[in-house]
Amino acid sequence: MIRPKLLLRLIHINWVLVFHGLDEIVLKTHLFRPVRYLAVFSPNYWFRSSSDSRGARIRRALEDLGPIYVKFGQALSTRKDLLPEDIADELVKLQDRVPPFDNAIARSIIEKELDMSISEAFAEFDAEPLASASVAQVHTAVLHSGESVVVKVLRPGIENRIRSDIGLLYELARFAERFWSDARRLRPVDVVAEFERTTLDELDLVREAANAAKLRRNFENSDIIYIPEIHWPLTRQKVMVMERIHGIPVGEIEQLRVGGADFKLLAERGVEIFFTQVFRDNFFHADMHPGNIFVDLPAKYIAVDFGIIGTLSPSDQHYLAKNFLAFFNRDYRKVAEMHVESGWVSESTRIEEFESAIRSVCEPIFEKPLKDISFGQLLLRLFQTARRFDMHVQPQLVLLQKTLLNIEGLGRQLYPELDLWQTAKPFLEKWFHQRVGPKAKIDRLIKQFPDFAEQFPEIPSLIYKALDNAANAKQQAEMQNKELILLRRQMARNHRRTVWAMLISAAAISAAVLFR
Repeated sequence: MIRPKLLLRLIHINWVLVFHGLDEIVLKTHLFRPVRYLAVFSPNYWFRSSSDSRGARIRRALEDLGPIYVKFGQALSTRKDLLPEDIADELVKLQDRVPPFDNAIARSIIEKELDMSISEAFAEFDAEPLASASVAQVHTAVLHSGESVVVKVLRPGIENRIRSDIGLLYELARFAERFWSDARRLRPVDVVAEFERTTLDELDLVREAANAAKLRRNFENSDIIYIPEIHWPLTRQKVMVMERIHGIPVGEIEQLRVGGADFKLLAERGVEIFFTQVFRDNFFHADMHPGNIFVDLPAKYIAVDFGIIGTLSPSDQHYLAKNFLAFFNRDYRKVAEMHVESGWVSESTRIEEFESAIRSVCEPIFEKPLKDISFGQLLLRLFQTARRFDMHVQPQLVLLQKTLLNIEGLGRQLYPELDLWQTAKPFLEKWFHQRVGPKAKIDRLIKQFPDFAEQFPEIPSLIYKALDNAANAKQQAEMQNKELILLRRQMARNHRRTVWAMLISAAAISAAVLFR
């Protein structure tokens, strides 16, 4: 049963959809169909502009519904191949053009967090936001040292709104688990829990600053990507100050073309950055929509907004790498075996059958440029295969899958001729050679040598203890064996006595009956 507070939230969602003229969505939600009539009591309902396009109405509805829905729109905006052009163009505005909150509130949050006035903290501060997104907005400023910076400020009351919407997602997930047969495989509650963790992490700007610092170290002196520097003395939980960067937004294709951008190199470097973060560093930027990526011409990326970062367990990283490499080599049997071995599908799955299904999904897209791949058709085939073989969703991989979709969508915009698979294959082969080749084994041995040398003097005593424990264990086993033999003999004797007693008793009873 949905709690009253969440039921009110559902009603509000439908109210917003009706208000923005998206009545057809509400009409498909039978539970809330009557609610649409209440919108006529709002004066705004009568004065809204009828000339707004459907894309603009969808965008405004998502803005009114809050940060969770804005993020959903941001994710959709990266996949223009899946949306009508007018809707995709409007959703792009959600990346950094969400309506800002009041400047006076922003200033008060900054001063409270830094425990100093704006003039004490900055030589210059622009009250007009440079960009505004679902969780925070950004202002430009100049430090007293003369450095240009950006000041990121969390939206007021954002945590309560996010927790309210996540509570609704939990309710819907539990509802799905009760009444939807596929829910066990899709694990909606676990997926919402993973989403909750990553979303709430965004509300701590100190954590985001630490993420940025680590990424900056990982790509220090890199020719392919630049990470801005954090100014730690002016960074708090609700305020972060970072070096100001200058570049062209990666989604501004025409501007990049006029500037002479190398689109092919940009697309290839995007793939390289993704695989480097996932497999070399195991620390990847998981919110790579175009609003967070800029280009330093001709082909160097600049990344911002590090609130969502993904990592993998060593086992997931290993299985993913082997799956990718097997796929690139068209070894579909190996892909099937790895899915079973990793526990992503049941051990009872017939490998030959699963291999055939994977081949039917992968072969139509192999060695094709992005422009020739029907992503909608691919998703449909993947869902059908997952359902057929009861393939469970892995919540810990959701961020990775989302990031890969962003990268693939970005590649479609920059260089549709990109062969995503062949671009990534050499990188993964090199990574595997470095991780499991002879040199890697020798390197690990050398790395472990100091620990071995430190423990070397204790080896004789450790061997003695091991042998002594083994001898004691042997003695105990022998004693237990003797006791077991004695116990068996005693049980046998008891059994014989019981049988004789029963026979004698039976004979006595029989005699008593016969001679009565």
